[in-house]
Amino acid sequence: MPTTKKENVYFGLMMCSGMVVFMTFYNLITNGLIGSISLTGILSQLVLVFITASLLELFVVGPVAKKIALSLPYDKSKKGLVILSLAFCMVSGMVLCMSLYGLGTAYFSNSLMSDSLLDSYLSLVFKNFIFAFPLQLLVVGPLVRYLFKKFVKGKTMKEVKLEYSIPSK
Repeated sequence: MPTTKKENVYFGLMMCSGMVVFMTFYNLITNGLIGSISLTGILSQLVLVFITASLLELFVVGPVAKKIALSLPYDKSKKGLVILSLAFCMVSGMVLCMSLYGLGTAYFSNSLMSDSLLDSYLSLVFKNFIFAFPLQLLVVGPLVRYLFKKFVKGKTMKEVKLEYSIPSK
């Protein structure tokens, strides 16, 4: 888990990239758009969604979710409970915000069905949450924590050890 602001940014960006890739393809498949959008269109969507999600995660949802998750009454010494509550709060906040983003892009591209905006939004939130929460808990979360420990935390610890192992004159 990140301990500094810099590590927190790296961790957030890693988590965002994993979730954005999976969620973008999930939404393309569930809306039947995977064959009708060009590779350039998919890549531009990935970039736009990544920028939006990263900004939301770093400045809005992330801080609020952490504050809520860490204020809940449970034993904070149990790492699994901390991860579960953080994941639930982060996924909930990001699904609520990014579903609004998806609804907006669907509205402006005239691809909304005849449902009301509220019905479309609630349906989108439900579909995204039932995919995003298990994805976060079982795939992206563990993968990002592993990669973070191996490449970011490991690098930081090696730099610290190297700094203290250089003999001074």
